[in-house]
Amino acid sequence: MKLVDPIIAFQSEIQAIRRDLHAHPELCYEEKRTADVVAAKLTEWGIPVLRGLGVTGVVGIIRNGTSSRAIGLRADMDALPMQEVNTFAHASRHPGKMHACGHDGHTAMLLGAARHLASHRNFDGTVYLIFQPAEEGGGGARRMIEDGLFEQCPMDAVYGMHNWPGIPSGHMSVTPGPQMASSNEFYLTVKGKGGHAAQPHKCIDPVIIGMQIAQAWQTIVSRRTNPIDTAVLSLTQFHAGTATNVIPDEAKLAGTVRTLSGKVLDAIERQMEEVAVNTAAAFGAQAEFKFRRNYPPLVNHPEATRFAVEVMKSVVGADKVDDQTEPSMAAEDFAYFLQAKPGCYIFIGNGEGDHRDGGHGLGPCVLHNGSYDFNDNLLPVGASFWVKLVETSLPLA
Repeated sequence: MKLVDPIIAFQSEIQAIRRDLHAHPELCYEEKRTADVVAAKLTEWGIPVLRGLGVTGVVGIIRNGTSSRAIGLRADMDALPMQEVNTFAHASRHPGKMHACGHDGHTAMLLGAARHLASHRNFDGTVYLIFQPAEEGGGGARRMIEDGLFEQCPMDAVYGMHNWPGIPSGHMSVTPGPQMASSNEFYLTVKGKGGHAAQPHKCIDPVIIGMQIAQAWQTIVSRRTNPIDTAVLSLTQFHAGTATNVIPDEAKLAGTVRTLSGKVLDAIERQMEEVAVNTAAAFGAQAEFKFRRNYPPLVNHPEATRFAVEVMKSVVGADKVDDQTEPSMAAEDFAYFLQAKPGCYIFIGNGEGDHRDGGHGLGPCVLHNGSYDFNDNLLPVGASFWVKLVETSLPLA
């Protein structure tokens, strides 16, 4: 492993920042303290700061030399609305809020890279350090773009990185093409006719109709979607009735659909509505179907991915790089950046949880779990990768 020596030297300082952020988690679009910490550190290191994109977003700008080339590096800042069960010293001080996805670590790694890049400037061009709010369902990437990120910060490519539990600590991986799925929600209301449960023939039972629709929906993936295409349709909610002897007037169903392509998503949305409306009509009921698209599929650009893989190998060694990772059906709003600019999204291994301090919860060290904690051993690895990516992408003449 070939890490940047000066980054190793100030690892303890970056770790202190990371743990401070972990102890003070903030939810999407509420990251005021986090943004203040980031902006203060960038300013301390002589890096000009742009604020306000995406409400609480922060962009650090480092220029060197005369080249017009530019690269963007992104870290997310927001936490999750969930309770932390860890009791170590840097555990969340805000009940119901937790950095359970490692965004504190992502922010710290990019700050580590920022400090080194500002002090050494071994590159020719411009680096945009994008500290993004509201990744966890708030669409912060899209909001930053709408607020003019790429107009105010013109860049040739943009890269993101996320820790991934289960991948050995310090290993890195990437998937060429689709790496993460689109995230979408559906809501269905079946309107029937309620009545006495002992007289179902006088009713139009929305519970039975909802069950028929739910079962038919499962055939959309298993029988109407090409087996080569990846898709998930999960019904996660079914609400109906208030008493055991009453057939209700309506039933409500909800869930999520994940795909790796927009074409497949279009087909599934259309077919779900057809099944719901026609099945309900066949029983004399009505169906109100709503489909909400959240994040699009995250698709890595081929050339940027190949470039990133070579930089990974130069930092952690070829034996610690997997450039054919299986796509994840989780979603990420970095997808919006990749729709607008060439780039790549990278996973860095967080290990199995052995790194956690005493006082950690008894649950697994996996994302979105109350026992999770970011692996501080990754701080110099991720920061070194960012530095090498910049220096290789924007070489001195």
